Amino acid sequence: MAEAIKPIQIALVGAGLYAQNAHLPALLALREHFEIVAVYSRTRAAATSLARRIGDHVAIYTELPPLLARPEIEAVDIMLPIPIQADFVAAALQAGKHVISEKPIAPDSDAARRLLAQHERQPGNVWMVAENWRYEEAFERAAQFIADGVIGRPVIAQWSRFAALKPGNPYYGTEWRRSGFAGGLLLDGVVHLVAALRLVLGEIDSVVSRVDLVAPDLPPADTLAAVLSFAGGVTASLLVSYAVETPWGTPLTIVGAQGSLRVDRGLVEIARHGAQVERIECGKLHGVQRELAAFAAAIRHGSAHRNTPAAALRDLAVIEAMLAAAHLPGQKVNL
Repeated sequence: MAEAIKPIQIALVGAGLYAQNAHLPALLALREHFEIVAVYSRTRAAATSLARRIGDHVAIYTELPPLLARPEIEAVDIMLPIPIQADFVAAALQAGKHVISEKPIAPDSDAARRLLAQHERQPGNVWMVAENWRYEEAFERAAQFIADGVIGRPVIAQWSRFAALKPGNPYYGTEWRRSGFAGGLLLDGVVHLVAALRLVLGEIDSVVSRVDLVAPDLPPADTLAAVLSFAGGVTASLLVSYAVETPWGTPLTIVGAQGSLRVDRGLVEIARHGAQVERIECGKLHGVQRELAAFAAAIRHGSAHRNTPAAALRDLAVIEAMLAAAHLPGQKVNL
């Protein structure tokens, strides 16, 4: 009889909203894979509050080095503000831990490349950059439909998302999101869309864009209009704003030579020429749990996963290209 595989002892680094609302529930649902043994936060109250939801055995830390010094802790789940997270990733990798760190990979490409160079010197460490949209079933299914030629050669695509971040929204209260760090909310949010687009349509070669600050309390930018050119020949428009909102959603729509796809979290629709629209219901808002399961499989079995640091660096490079293109009106920026 095969011996049971021991759960991975993991520490949570960060006790903010996303740790509370996404990562902790996902890890608790994966008890056969993970045992949470420690929580770090710069404030003891926040760490204690999160630890209470896990159990009495959880150690609480307000300093990172003592946590990383514990040899029985195999992995760390890092969920900290974008401007400071890279230093914590570097420390965890240096300590020989397996790491899953929230997107984006770093605040800028230079910092990301330094982390990648460090990781390459420690090939035994699994490092996953947590991009949950790559593990949403609808985008997985859409990518497979495109690869299988279900709508023929994809030609053009569009995606519009408008979700205002206003006082009263819990994430508005996270002041770092409104602190004016490079990229601001566009880096924090649009990176999800870039990851999904690259999963479904492949590599992005060049961009043309315009970026605006509409709400003065959301610096440095909250609104984006971009045209993306893909290596496979697809042209896509991307419209995003965190300053204004509408009750109407506009899912990712891809039009091909023999039909079209419409994709949103939880749903894929296929329209083939001469046929009725086919609706395919998918799992929804489960990407965090699925990526954490993939993280466990990578640690225990060496399994491949989608959220490689190299993929995350490319996501970041696309965002940086869109921000750069905004300073060159009408001009294309190549990646």
